[in-house]
Formats: sequence, structure tokens, C-alpha cells
Amino acid sequence: MSSSVSASDDPYYIPEPSPWPIVAMLAIFSLLMGAAFSINGVGFGSLLIVVGFVLLGYMFFGWFGDVVEENMSGKYSGQVDNSFRQGMFWFISSELFFFATFFGSLYYIRNISVEWLGGTGYLAATHEFITSQFVSQWPTAGPLNLGGSFALVNTWGVPAINTAILLSSGLTLTWAHWGLKNENRKQLIRGLTMTVVLGVIFVIMQIQEYAHAYGALNLTLESGVYGSTFYLLTGFHGFHVIVGALMLAAVLGRSMKGHFTEENHFAFEAAAWYWHFVDVVWLGLFVLVYWM
Repeated sequence: MSSSVSASDDPYYIPEPSPWPIVAMLAIFSLLMGAAFSINGVGFGSLLIVVGFVLLGYMFFGWFGDVVEENMSGKYSGQVDNSFRQGMFWFISSELFFFATFFGSLYYIRNISVEWLGGTGYLAATHEFITSQFVSQWPTAGPLNLGGSFALVNTWGVPAINTAILLSSGLTLTWAHWGLKNENRKQLIRGLTMTVVLGVIFVIMQIQEYAHAYGALNLTLESGVYGSTFYLLTGFHGFHVIVGALMLAAVLGRSMKGHFTEENHFAFEAAAWYWHFVDVVWLGLFVLVYWM
């Protein structure tokens, strides 16, 4: 096929061979090896971690830059756009099952393990032989209070404020989407800016919550199964908020350059889908981790 054929005549755009998968492999390898060396006290482990993050940032910047350039040059057809949408759909689906696994683990611990360790449930007979002094209650620091005494985070303090922040960010993002649909660039940029700022505020508030929990409440990763599940669930969610805020910041930069139109703005939609997913997961966290 002649290279002069336009993208609209080509059924599917196939890019040239790319070095970015190799860079991604090297970045992940450096991160994993650096973490392994650091855990085992090897001095250059931290250096490998830094190298891994630098390579990862370089890969994301270069790879997504190539995708943006290909899109702006009109190389993508409707089939390519559909592939991107399917890819984002399955990515968010995998994230959904990721969090569903942790929610399922929390349910199992609270409603099954803690009960039979305390002498109730279908494994109650093991209570007198294994954990005769364990009291079935939630939250728990474990048998014999191995994790030490701790206090709970006030549900209606920072968690409630952060819930309001994330719900508000969903509204500002929707407002930005309306601006894009109506070709109102100012509304688009303002809405995205407010959303990113709210995401940053959320992360700052969560860091302050962690500092208070560790310093004043003695709620740490060693506080039994409650402490480990608390930080596992909220920590992974906080990481996803950071990723979502970075995605929206990139979309904001492209919006300022006028990259998006009413007909061509899937990058915006992909980031918006991800951010709304993060909002929904937080509502589940607020109810199951902080409230119940």
C-alpha cells in the first residue's frame, strides 16, 4: 500500500516499531530489583529505585507523546478509537476486581475469621484449643492484643471531608466535560483545574490523617489485622487518586493547547472514567472501612 493513502482509507493504523516497551521493561526491572535490594539492606537498592522511576517517567512522557502526535496528525480511524475505548474499559474492569478482592478479604476477616476465632461460626470448636482468650469483636488488634491498643480515625472528621472533596471533584469534572461538549474552552480549563486541585487537597488531607493516626492514635501497620487492612485499602486508593490527578493534569495541559474538540477527545473521557471510578471506590471505602 502506498504511503500516500490517508488514515480514513486505512482500516487500522499500525505504528512503527517502538522502543518504549523495552524502556518500560527496564524501568519495572529496576524498580523490582531496587525494592528487593533495599529490603535486604543492599546499599545501591535505593539508587536502582530512583533509576526505575526516572525511566518510568521518561517512558510515559515519550510513549504518550507519540500517541498524541499520531492522533493530532489524523492517523487514527474510528476502529483505533474503538480499540482505545475497549482497552480503557478492560483496564478499569481489572481495577474494579483489584479492589473487589480487598473488599472481599475485609468481609471474610470481619464476618468469618474473627467470629470463629472468638468461638462462634462453623469453626467454633477450634476456639478453645487455639485462641481461647480471643474476644470476637471488630476492630481487633489480634489475639492477646498483639498489635497493642489503638484508637479509630474519626469517621466524621477528615474521612467525611475527603468524601465531600471527591464528590465535588466529580461535579467539577462533569462541568468541564460540558464545557468541552459546548466548545467552551474556558469552562473546560477551569473545571479541570478545580478537579486537579481538589485531588491534590484530598491527598494532602490523607497524609495528615496518616500522620495523626500513627502519632496520636497508635494506629499503625502493626495494629493487628485492622491496621493492615486499613492502610492497605486507603493507601492503594490514595495511590489511585495520585495517578488520576496526574492523568487529569496531562489532559489539562493538552486542553490549554487546544488539542480537544467535541468529536475528538477520548483522552479526556478516559481520564474522566478513571476519576469517576476512583470516586465510587472511595464511597465503598468510607462506608466499609470508616463508618461500619
